Amino acid sequence: MKPQAVARAEALLDTEAEAWARVVRKGYSLNEHWTATFADGTSAFLKLARIDPSPQWLRDEAAILASVQGPSVPRFIAFDDGRDPLLVLEDLMPARWPPPWREGDVEAVLSALAEVGKARAEVPRLEHDDWNGWRAIEDDPEPFLSTELRDRAWLERMLPTLVADADAVSLAGDALLHCDVRSDNLCLKDGHVVLVDWNHARIGNPRFDIAFWLPSLVLERGPRPERFRVDEFAPVVAGFFAARAGLPRPAGAPQVREFQRAQAAVALDWAEAVL
Repeated sequence: MKPQAVARAEALLDTEAEAWARVVRKGYSLNEHWTATFADGTSAFLKLARIDPSPQWLRDEAAILASVQGPSVPRFIAFDDGRDPLLVLEDLMPARWPPPWREGDVEAVLSALAEVGKARAEVPRLEHDDWNGWRAIEDDPEPFLSTELRDRAWLERMLPTLVADADAVSLAGDALLHCDVRSDNLCLKDGHVVLVDWNHARIGNPRFDIAFWLPSLVLERGPRPERFRVDEFAPVVAGFFAARAGLPRPAGAPQVREFQRAQAAVALDWAEAVL
């Protein structure tokens, strides 16, 4: 039986699908991803969102990709809204998806972030969101303490400094930000890094995207954060992951807390070294 996502893509593109395959990505969403090859010789990547809050996220991503073009963003093909939105994009599965990170890959990601940063899009501004996770930990420290990444004595000693330093970081700027840079959200195609999953995009300080990428890069045997000269963001990054790692698992991404805990461990060491 033909999957709903493929049938809807056929209607959108007015061509018949000759082959399709379910894609199991290494990301954390439980929503559907498919590749499809059509009778006219084209292929596409299909994203079907069913689990909240992913439907709204997919609408947000469609709006971004319909307005921003360039070698570092996926080519937008079509979008079908509704209770279960469907986004049709170019098929990037044949591209190279790190890890492993090869020589020049890290520099290519930095170049892509600089390139997309020049684009303009109607998205919220970064500074209008609350990125200081240490304030949430200050209000209720138990979820963080349950991770056993640090003990209560450490938290009582360090929390005032971490709250203040995270508050002091400037989030303002005019760059288009991806806000979820990590290896499962990027690939290398024709010498360019292409960033996927644009549902969290913001306008703000371009150093933000670099800083939030670094914990996952370390986990994949990439360079240490200190190399990138964005140390002022270390308390913000550490607080973001520390505030989430001990929370209940979200229904739409049940494995994400383990990954957030691993990133928090790296970011906490980074923040301590900076402080």
